[in-house]
Amino acid sequence: MKILITGGAGFIGSNLTKRLVDDGHQVVVLDNLLRGNKIDKNTFSKIEFVKGDVRDTELVNKTVSGCDMIFHFAAVLGVDVVADNPVETMDVEVIGTRNIVTAAEANGVKKIMYASTSGIYGHSAIESALTEEVLVDPRTSYAMAKRYNEIYLASHHEEKGLDSISLRFFNVYGHNQDNRMVVPRFFEQAVKNDPITVFGTGKQTRDFTYIDDTVEACVRLMQVKGTHIVNIANEHEWCIEDLAEIILKITDSSSEIKYIDAPKKRYDYEVERRVGSSEKLVKLTGYKPDTNLQEGLTKIYSTF
Repeated sequence: MKILITGGAGFIGSNLTKRLVDDGHQVVVLDNLLRGNKIDKNTFSKIEFVKGDVRDTELVNKTVSGCDMIFHFAAVLGVDVVADNPVETMDVEVIGTRNIVTAAEANGVKKIMYASTSGIYGHSAIESALTEEVLVDPRTSYAMAKRYNEIYLASHHEEKGLDSISLRFFNVYGHNQDNRMVVPRFFEQAVKNDPITVFGTGKQTRDFTYIDDTVEACVRLMQVKGTHIVNIANEHEWCIEDLAEIILKITDSSSEIKYIDAPKKRYDYEVERRVGSSEKLVKLTGYKPDTNLQEGLTKIYSTF
């Protein structure tokens, strides 16, 4: 197929781009390159690259022309960046997605795969893993815009028949991620033997999902018909303190763990517990992300 990936030069997008090219697809990447280009040179030579913004209606319509499927991953990312730029965050999500959907319908695109987020669950904390049926609790501009787009896409399927899957990613980590995110930041601090800075007690948990597992889930969901919201999760809880300890061990670092108060602007992002259920993903595709955190972190360090 001919596949468009918006935000394809970013962390998840670049890994997905490589996989789709390796699988024999014709790939077009639309990215503004504000965070650089993470696509490796060999893969980049095999794609069509368009530099631009998803809020540019004319450019999006031109780029979508001739495509069979769209992975819409363009977004403003990073807690601090999002917290400091709430209006731009929502504009990129809402205007960008509207442009993608309008262009898709005008050009006969079969399906949109949309990068949503586990942040939509907000401060929801239940004893079992979060399923897609749990009442969501979006509190940030980022999460609210993502939830709006999930509903927007589902509405277009109901009214106009456009297939879509909203992918609720749970703390994806791996190759090409930058230090706006916790895993590369901890690695950077550990390698330099600087203090590893942990917000709060470090007891807060996350469901860390390795990038290769995430991409595999995305590829398998390409075959699923209809409109769905699907968690992409590992189903294991790891506290941030444990994450720091594992990275210290892997890197043989002399860094100390330093506990600091989280800035007030991060409050709505600093949930105490988050772990996702992969039951729906398994039901739809037969696949479950299963890379253990230590295994995934070891793979990252091997590329240093």
